[in-house]
This record gives sequence, structure tokens and C-alpha cells, in this order.
Amino acid sequence: MPSPAIIVLEDGASYRGEALAGQGAVGGEIVFNTSMAGYQEIATDPSYCGQLITFTFPMNGNYGADAGRDESGKAHARAIIARELTNYRFNRSSRQTWLDWLAEHEVLAVSGVDTRALTRHIRDKGALRAVVSTETDDVKHLRKAAQGLPRMGGLDLARVVSTGEAYEAPAPEGAPAPDLHVVAYDFGLKRSMLRCLGERGFRVTVVPARTSAREVLKHAPDGVFLSNGPGDPAAVTYAVKAVERLLGKVPVFGICLGHQLLAQALGYSTFKLKFGHRGANHPVKDLRTGAIAITTQNHGFAVKHDTVAGAEITHVNLNDGTVEGVAACGRYAFSVQYHPESAPGPHDSLHLFGRFRDEIARFRAESA
Repeated sequence: MPSPAIIVLEDGASYRGEALAGQGAVGGEIVFNTSMAGYQEIATDPSYCGQLITFTFPMNGNYGADAGRDESGKAHARAIIARELTNYRFNRSSRQTWLDWLAEHEVLAVSGVDTRALTRHIRDKGALRAVVSTETDDVKHLRKAAQGLPRMGGLDLARVVSTGEAYEAPAPEGAPAPDLHVVAYDFGLKRSMLRCLGERGFRVTVVPARTSAREVLKHAPDGVFLSNGPGDPAAVTYAVKAVERLLGKVPVFGICLGHQLLAQALGYSTFKLKFGHRGANHPVKDLRTGAIAITTQNHGFAVKHDTVAGAEITHVNLNDGTVEGVAACGRYAFSVQYHPESAPGPHDSLHLFGRFRDEIARFRAESA
């Protein structure tokens, strides 16, 4: 039987529903995602470490779940909040229902919530700390608990989710024989990124977040990939230092947190957004070509519009004008804030993995 559940934010706002999977109390930063699908990929994305995810689309779970859609080895979302959580499996590629998957992964799943009101509150007040509980409905007690949680600003969560040791990523089924070698930093690496690299002829060595530039160069890579990940990029100082030492020695491609770390290494600074960008419908303009792509996004921090010698801002978000891409052509480095691996989301930006190959070819030609 479902249990009554309550969500209490640090400012005292509360929302009620019922827990269809999981029991107890969990806390973290509460955010919202506007994607209509891809809920399993979202829940297993390490970038959501320490967060409670509210889905704005009213139905969640309608096509079931399957292990093949996992973006990592476990669920990183602490809670899933929706207007209606279903337990259907009307899809031939799904092996279990969404609620069964959430229960198996020990994720607290709350249905029957007025997610429109909750999302409007987050948009007005920002991404606040919150507690979801089935144990008590004492709002004052839960508000105090929420206020005692660590703030996302200043948190280095990359080291929490990163691999403990280096490993060779398996080649995707049907991928071409690799002819280039890439070292990928795992700051919260998604499996779909490894797949996209493998499908474009890269052999990938994955290394922990705290790996030094010297250790990376010992692998003699043709390129270095900086992955997505959770937390505050300004707190991941060791990675910024490593990237600084790699620039100009090997081509670098960064996504999401990797973009923010590359930007800092180039001389840009970062800041926390009010409520972040999380969804699969964000328009981004390439300032060099004028092309507009619809993109998948998941970040709570962004790069400031600074002027940096030897680097340029290449992409901007058409919703709010924030920086979505930077490049330093003289040092063979580029990055984007959004997620071109499109898991979930549109495929508009998959070509960026091919651009990485082009940068490596240019580096080789100009270094010969």
C-alpha cells in the first residue's frame, strides 16, 4: 500500500503526495526536469548526485525500464517526484516496470504531487534544499533538517561519483576498429558518452577525477575527454590544474562539468544558476555558423561571459543568453555546456564527437 509522503523545502514550503516505492527520509537539492521521456537515463546520470528530481511532465514511467538504458551502475537521484507515477510496461524493449526499478534501486518515488506548483516555487525561489519523508509530516522538523543539509555551492561531488581506478572501456557493438586513443576523465561519466566515442573510432581509457596531467600523458593519448559530473566546478580545483597542464599538449573536448573545468583552465569563471537548466528542449546557437540546435541539458552552474585572451565563447543559450560553449583554437580545445550524447534527447549535436576527431587531425598536421 502507498504511504503518505511530504516534501518540505528549506523555506518552509511543503507539498504532499504518496510514496509508491521506498520508505524513510532523504534530502538534497530539489530541482526540476522538463523532459517528456528518458526518466531512467536521468535517474542514473551521476550529474544528479545529491538531488531530488521533480518531473514537470505529468506522467512518469509509462514505458517501463530496462537495464540497457542505465547511464551508470546505480541510481544517483535520491528521490523521484511526479504528478503521476505509473507501473506500466507497454514496451517490447522494457524488462520491468518503472516502480519495480525504483524499488530495486532504493529510490524514494513520490506520486500525486502538485508538480506545477512545486516547479513554479523553484523557479521563483531557486533550487533549494529539501527533505522528502514518509516517517513524519512535521513541517518544522523537516524544514530544519533541510536547512542542515550542505549547499551545492562549494561541493566537490566529482570525486564522490568517479571511478576508483583506471580501466579500458569496452567497444560498442558494431563499432569500427579504433584508430585513435582517448583518455576520458570520469567526473561522473555517462555510458552513452563512451558509446559515442567508441562509435567514432576511439579506444577509450577512463581515469579517476583526481588523475594528474602527468599520469594522463603517460597513456600517450591522441586526445583527452572531460566528462559531465555533479557539484560545483569551482570546487574541483585539482582537475582545473590538470587541464591547464594538458592544454596545447593534446586536444581536449569537454561536456557539461568538463566544459566548466576547461573554461576555468582557460581563464573563465563560473557561477551558480538560480534553478539550472534540466530538460531536452533547450535552444542553443552556434555563434560561428548561426546554426541553432535543440539540446539536452543538466547543469546548475554556468560559465560567465568573460573576455579571455586566446579563447572565445562559441555557443549561447537562446532562452537566457548563458554561455553554452567555448573554444581555444590555438590550444586545440573546445567544450559545450549541453549534452551532445543525447541520452535522453535530440540528436542535433552528435556531430561534436566527429569534430573531436577533426581537432585531433588538425593537431597532428600542425605538430608534424
